[in-house]
Amino acid sequence: MVVNKTGIIFSSLVGAVTTESLPRFEAVQNELVKHVLPPIPFLPFKSAEPVRDSTANFNLDLWQADAPVAEEKQFFPFSFVGEDGTKYLLPYEPMITITGKNTIVRRNVAKANGLIGSIKERWNQADYEITITGALIGSILTGNVEDCFPIEDFERLRDHMTIPKSITVYCEPLQLLGINQIVIEGFSFPFTKGENVQAYEIKCYSDFAYNLLLDIND
Repeated sequence: MVVNKTGIIFSSLVGAVTTESLPRFEAVQNELVKHVLPPIPFLPFKSAEPVRDSTANFNLDLWQADAPVAEEKQFFPFSFVGEDGTKYLLPYEPMITITGKNTIVRRNVAKANGLIGSIKERWNQADYEITITGALIGSILTGNVEDCFPIEDFERLRDHMTIPKSITVYCEPLQLLGINQIVIEGFSFPFTKGENVQAYEIKCYSDFAYNLLLDIND
């Protein structure tokens, strides 16, 4: 056998006795193992690492996605309350953007003595605009649609998005602003990379209860 790179690799794979006489062959073996998956020790050298059984089962955990995060482990958990009073917690904490503004009626009138600007006649606070962005994740990374796509969470979220009235929600930043109900203006499920992942975006407004019928004494 020719003692060159090809001969060394071939001998290490077939376990030729010649390799036993080559100096520092374990150093070569260690270098080769970095480029071979799975790392099976070369013969005929003994190794502390056991040889992997080709009939052994693969680690199924490699194909499973992260489990949903429990409510107590989320920093700002977000929940919807359905028409039947059931609570639906978004399984993975979403990102929430809240925008507020004031509606101001301005009048431009002529002013003397170099005064500038408009006259603010009246103003009130507009609805809060809320954008909820997140993702639904199936339990298995790849496979059939029924196995890996988060169908159940997708359908539950869709059902809440299509309710034609105010929806009760629970989320700490919203409650700090006095928001307990929202109305959905629009929602989308954009294309998302990954067979078991589906992103979503919800655009909504805050909703507050108003008593529009007043007693005559009021």
